[in-house]
Amino acid sequence: MIWHRKFVGGGFVACAFLGGLMSSATLWAEFPAPPAAQSPTGMVNIDGMFVPDIGPLPTVVPMPATNLTYKNKVELGKQLYFDGRLSRNGQVPCAFCHLPGAGFADPRQTSIGFNGLLGGRNAPTVFNAGYNSVQFWDGRAGTLEEQAIGPIHNPVEMAEQHETVVPKIRKIAGYQTQFRAVFGKDASLQSIAEAIAAFERTIVSRNAPFDKYVLGDAKAMDEAAVRGMAVFKGKGRCILCHNGPNFTDNKFHNLGVPQVGPLKEDLGRYAITLQEWDKGAFKTPTLRSISETAPYMHDGTFKTLEEAVEFLNQGGGQNPNLSPWMKPLNLSGGEKTDLIAFLQALKGEPLDIRIPKLP
Repeated sequence: MIWHRKFVGGGFVACAFLGGLMSSATLWAEFPAPPAAQSPTGMVNIDGMFVPDIGPLPTVVPMPATNLTYKNKVELGKQLYFDGRLSRNGQVPCAFCHLPGAGFADPRQTSIGFNGLLGGRNAPTVFNAGYNSVQFWDGRAGTLEEQAIGPIHNPVEMAEQHETVVPKIRKIAGYQTQFRAVFGKDASLQSIAEAIAAFERTIVSRNAPFDKYVLGDAKAMDEAAVRGMAVFKGKGRCILCHNGPNFTDNKFHNLGVPQVGPLKEDLGRYAITLQEWDKGAFKTPTLRSISETAPYMHDGTFKTLEEAVEFLNQGGGQNPNLSPWMKPLNLSGGEKTDLIAFLQALKGEPLDIRIPKLP
């Protein structure tokens, strides 16, 4: 089974690739998974595929050795996160599309940027982004530092340039003092990104009822949520993609989501890899605090969890690159209700994030 998972790349992407060469049925016949009496420790067996089980988050958020997190840097990054002066018109901070009051996501279907320009995607949540191995819906950034720079330069988002935003920040006396204290030098595009990333690594959804339940508090989740967890890991097949402690495999999948946003066509991961099997594939989002981050999918297609669950229950949408893992689930009304109760039990403890005073 280990060799088999390596062959298929651990999931969806390779299945989609092989879909262009052979059917998914042929794939499983060609490389059958050996029978197993039980899954290895920490893994769940779904259709012969072993995926990481869900569980509590690690207590420490990963951070690069080149950008260690400490208080003064986090405070500087927090100010920059809320500072519209990083944008060309001085009115679009990071928090404009990643609102603390909306699960650090965007409650609009698709996000709005510089001068009211309409973006083609819904801004993903910052919750637990520090645990992700790739950033953005299409995975074009490998780190939070890269991600922080992206919107600054994006003409639809902040519409700024390196040559103008850095001198602008350097001229602000309060920032001069802070950057010299934190980085030992004046602001640069890289240090701006590092400070924002350090702050974003503190935006963590943890200690949800689910976490308390799996750590031994049998009363932390109600009976509906407990039943919903069984659906999530079994008949609902959700754990195929939403697995591990952060409820994401950090891979890219085509669910056949209907294109209802302003873009005529969004090719997703394909724009990065230029691989046919990546057309229409988007990164699996975390489900941590999912009840706070509506609307859902990369273009905000679904306004409620109920709509999103029903779409997946139907096996997704019509698409030539639809993942072979997508299929009708035939969940009953009660099973869907229980599943949503479980998703609501993934809401973490509230974070006390207040708008800082800017220099």
